[in-house]
Amino acid sequence: MGRKLDLSGLTDDETEHVLQVVQRDFNLRKKEEERLSEMKQKLDEEGSKCSILSKHQKFTEHCCMRCCSPFTFLVNTKRRCGDCAFNVCKSCCSYQKLEKVWICCVCQQARRKLF
Repeated sequence: MGRKLDLSGLTDDETEHVLQVVQRDFNLRKKEEERLSEMKQKLDEEGSKCSILSKHQKFTEHCCMRCCSPFTFLVNTKRRCGDCAFNVCKSCCSYQKLEKVWICCVCQQARRKLF
């Protein structure tokens, strides 16, 4: 960024096209920054919620840390997230075949954010 374009050798149509591309790039970068900022805020809020709830041992043993639904023996069993180690329900996590581990939805988002 910060470089100046030498458009003197271009026709008016070509110059207009280059400016449109640069403007489109600027708009896409701005949208991406906003999207990442929203994702970071959501992850921060989720982290705050989890830090409060994780202090209550009974809650963490009997309820999902992500959606707060209670665990049941057959219908809604608990699974331990391989990244954050919180107990989560089946609907709040997915199995990673390569790693052979369950990962909760928040940790999945955090992983996507890193890549």
